[in-house]
Amino acid sequence: AEHCWFVIRRDGRCDRWEVWQDPDFGGESWGHLHRNLMSPTAGIRRNPAYFLRHWCGEAGIDLARRIEAAPDRYPWCRTYHYVPGPNSNTFAQWCLQDRHRLGWRSIGRGYVKRIK
Repeated sequence: AEHCWFVIRRDGRCDRWEVWQDPDFGGESWGHLHRNLMSPTAGIRRNPAYFLRHWCGEAGIDLARRIEAAPDRYPWCRTYHYVPGPNSNTFAQWCLQDRHRLGWRSIGRGYVKRIK
């Protein structure tokens, strides 16, 4: 399984955004949604972080705005279920919309389809 998160680099800042199984665990948080819970390149448990995709220009700016608006717009900030979701991959797919489809190892990515 994968745990997806976003890193936004802008204006000298570098922020990591993700959903974590524990609410209000660290960094800035809105329930299960966290900003800077861990460093941008920290892996999960014994698994190292790896780079999946990169957006820049207008596409990157649009995605960053959606991610940064998530504390007010993401419908599952206060809910977490590993299976079937919502979880970290539900958040990632919700942010990505149709920009990119997460792979089959991203359990919870399909939970987004439950609302429109």
